[in-house]
Amino acid sequence: MDKPSPFPFQGPLKADEVAGRSVERIDLAQRIADHRLTALLGPRRYGKTSLLRAVTADLAGVGHETIWVDLYEVASMADVASAFDRGMADVEGRLLGLLADLAATASIRLGVLGIELSRSARDRPDPVLALRERVRMLVKAAGRQPLVLVIDEFSGIAGVEHAAGILRTELQHHYRDLGIVFAGSQPSTMATLFSDAAQPFFAQADLFTLGPMSDGDVAEAVREGFTATGRDAGAVVVPLVAAADGHPQRAMQMADAAWRATPEGTTATDDTWATALSDTRAAVAAGSERLFALLPTGHQKVLRAVASGGSPYGTAGDVLSLSAGTARAGIEALVGNGYLTRRNDRLVVVDPLFADWLRSRFPV
Repeated sequence: MDKPSPFPFQGPLKADEVAGRSVERIDLAQRIADHRLTALLGPRRYGKTSLLRAVTADLAGVGHETIWVDLYEVASMADVASAFDRGMADVEGRLLGLLADLAATASIRLGVLGIELSRSARDRPDPVLALRERVRMLVKAAGRQPLVLVIDEFSGIAGVEHAAGILRTELQHHYRDLGIVFAGSQPSTMATLFSDAAQPFFAQADLFTLGPMSDGDVAEAVREGFTATGRDAGAVVVPLVAAADGHPQRAMQMADAAWRATPEGTTATDDTWATALSDTRAAVAAGSERLFALLPTGHQKVLRAVASGGSPYGTAGDVLSLSAGTARAGIEALVGNGYLTRRNDRLVVVDPLFADWLRSRFPV
């Protein structure tokens, strides 16, 4: 049987698969253990969930249990309540027994709320009450067991009227009783939720922005993955690190392609890297085309200008007939949804392979 690749890149990693990020890992673990509310911000596929899995695994070693709640694409209060219900029903071990006891005392059946909420209006429970009941149960559990609450894709709650306010009301007097971390992939929405005075969670949490991986961490992860499977990363390390530009998921995707092009017992060469890069480009081309086609024309022009290394307000923007007003609006939107970011006072495309595709697809 072939050995599995040491570079998984499709979906969040297991705790023991997370490479690098040691400074962030220690920092987050300390914040959570100290019960400091933390909002973890970062672009899509930047490893937020993977990092939190590693952090909560570290905390499990000192007695903390974790409840994960995923608010991805919630559209109603029923969705939010069901997400909390699923998260509490999916725990294991000691925490499962504790929650089962608390649920029985409160006459609550965990894990079936989604089904109950799909009944007719006369027979379904009130989702607001169901959410409040589950959050209160969670708080009671924290009084008996060191507990961490991870609310992933928290930005989704912005689209559900009153949901954030209900959560704040139920949690605000218990911030010292449990560790809470909010994570989200919509930088502007997450920042608004915690920085806008009109929002329920205004000034309630420290904002922790997850930046790119360091070149050293990427290089170490690549070398270690090759070595552990009887290969030598050789000539692929330097160009891979440059091409990845600190993007964790894309770094592992390119490393996987290079690993597959390197037979066991051999050393990767320049030709190996050329093959890996070609294979990766082919793998992302269709998705990049679809993503680009869905964007407004002004956003497309901004991305093309930035990917080319130019300025949307300079020559690159002029060539694309990009007005200053359209450029400003496009930049604000693209930074807000995580397609662009600012580094060292310049704009960059977050996804290096999308940027590579843009340069190849639109060479002028």
